[in-house]
Amino acid sequence: MNQFDSEITSIFAGRVVRKDLVRKIKVGANVPVFVLEYLLGKYCATDDPVAIDAGLRIVNATLADNFVRPDEANKAQSKVREKGRHTLIDKLKVRYLSDDDKYWAELLNFGHKYVHVPEHYVRTYDRLLMGGVWAQIEIQHSYDEEAKGKRSPFWIEAIKPIQLASFDLDEYRAGRRQCSTDAWIDLLIRSVGLEPTHFDRRRKLLLLIRLIPLCEQNYNLVELGPRGTGKSYGFQELSPYAILMTGPTTVANLFYNMASGKIGLVGLWDAIAFDEVADLQNMPKEVVTTLKTYCESGSFARGKDALSGTASIAMFGNTNQPVEVMVRSSHLFTPMPEVIREDMAFLDRIHYYIPGWEIPKMRVEFFTNQYGFIVDYLAEALRELRRHNFTEVLDRHFALGAHLNARDVKAVRKTVAGLMKLIYPDGIINKEELAELLELAIEGRRRVKEQLKKMGSFEYHQTSFSYIDNTSRAEHFVGVPEEGGRNLIATDPLAPGSVYSAAVDDQGKVGLYRLEVGVSVGTGKLRITGSVESSMKEAIQRAFAYLQGQKVAMGIAQALDTTDFHIEAIDLLLNRSPCDAGIATIVAIYSALKKHPVQAGMLILGDLSIQGNIKPVRSLAEPLQVGMDNGARRALIPTPNKRNFMDVSADIVERVDPIFYSDPLTAAMKALGMN
Repeated sequence: MNQFDSEITSIFAGRVVRKDLVRKIKVGANVPVFVLEYLLGKYCATDDPVAIDAGLRIVNATLADNFVRPDEANKAQSKVREKGRHTLIDKLKVRYLSDDDKYWAELLNFGHKYVHVPEHYVRTYDRLLMGGVWAQIEIQHSYDEEAKGKRSPFWIEAIKPIQLASFDLDEYRAGRRQCSTDAWIDLLIRSVGLEPTHFDRRRKLLLLIRLIPLCEQNYNLVELGPRGTGKSYGFQELSPYAILMTGPTTVANLFYNMASGKIGLVGLWDAIAFDEVADLQNMPKEVVTTLKTYCESGSFARGKDALSGTASIAMFGNTNQPVEVMVRSSHLFTPMPEVIREDMAFLDRIHYYIPGWEIPKMRVEFFTNQYGFIVDYLAEALRELRRHNFTEVLDRHFALGAHLNARDVKAVRKTVAGLMKLIYPDGIINKEELAELLELAIEGRRRVKEQLKKMGSFEYHQTSFSYIDNTSRAEHFVGVPEEGGRNLIATDPLAPGSVYSAAVDDQGKVGLYRLEVGVSVGTGKLRITGSVESSMKEAIQRAFAYLQGQKVAMGIAQALDTTDFHIEAIDLLLNRSPCDAGIATIVAIYSALKKHPVQAGMLILGDLSIQGNIKPVRSLAEPLQVGMDNGARRALIPTPNKRNFMDVSADIVERVDPIFYSDPLTAAMKALGMN
């Protein structure tokens, strides 16, 4: 036993177990991990090989003789009848029936719902009434002489819980204070069965973020990544208070059954995970609608009642493309089912997006042979910590930047609170440690907002997330490693014939394009290459028709008649939002003919009619904000939009110089800096 294991087994005596022993037994026993680890912690919590071998024999013998398989319920009942008395390992629940004025026990695998149970056990182990516990149960068979009510031949004589019957949070926190932060993080990683020496600090923290739904109420988590990275393991094996959904469900099952009057899964479990988020596609639309409401406030309406729950929601899915391809060709929510993939209101409720592509696929050498917490003990700690609030911790040293709206602030606070509960459950944390958690929390929320912004809605344009040091007032900006869509507008002059243009549609969605005009000797023909949306193609053709009609006045008649033009429109945001780029087309062709580039960092707005009348943009704020975020330093703006300039925020006014024009020729001359 190394020094780390020796210290841990001393601090948390009887609360830790060697994880390789769990794997050895788990292969041959279909028993929950927390049950196995409890037994191993009881009989194998030593470094003596002889004692460990003896303990393993006891555990295996106990499971072989006493564990009841669900398909052997009748055999087990018969065995109790024939022997008169027998010890079982099963999950035991107790409920009170007012009709009988009596407590009845239910043994899950034993298959009997009416077993007599002494009332003093109900008072001693209150968890029997709250979902039940796994236990060693001594049960006997004898005649029931009850004259009225239900009768049952099965009587419980003794109960020995093999889950924790009680938990002391103060003891857990005291143990944490005896460990360094690095040692504690390694202990948590080993507790989920992994060897921390194979992971760097960032990957360790990402692995721990998977556990936040178990310790933070109403936390919404998404992880999309390659298969085989262990995304859903924590919800399947680590906690008896979490449920992993592996198929479609209904509103009645998930939220509230109006026929029976019973609350659904959100009221029964601490965390609900969807193993394949794609299953949402096969669920009734009402499920997704209700889930969207629940993810916002933890409440929902069914019939005449407004109900609430505290269950956190985790959604896991698989990616089929490298992250570089998703960033370049679409957005990071692409693997989500169609029913929510483009539902920005739903996606905006997600508190954290774990970059699953950063977590390696699980290999044999990643599994630890060292000591970690018995998962039932860890599960109890996380459940107890759900009652505590750490959302105000970041205010000790930091404030959040102006670009974080109310949902962003809530998401960041809840993530910091969850990481506090996992790593600093005693609430003791210094400024540097808090900054580490805060930056990670901001990154995960910004990853969500960057995708919403990429989908093209101006509502989500503010993604320059930051935090401010309360002492120095220094502002620190936090990015995301795979961040795309930044500085798309070059600060150096483009080649003649190339321009940037933007427009906003009636939904507030901004399209940002680079138009490139290639010229060759010809007869004045126009060819539009690539796939261009119909309204944008019409705007380009309309602008070219205007040039042909005004070529003499513009002094380009000979050049226009002896040149063929090839125009390509490149969608820089990849959101397929059209752009009425009439003025941009005129400027690009004029630039190509004059062999003169437009001014560096220039963004061109506006369109024109067939007669050359300037058509203003719907709104200035959205395209200018997108332009500024992507490197624009000046903007060519229709004069009719001058009155809208008052609606533009001060930071845009400071960073983007407006250049107004009233006709196409003036626009071309000013864009090239020739006026």
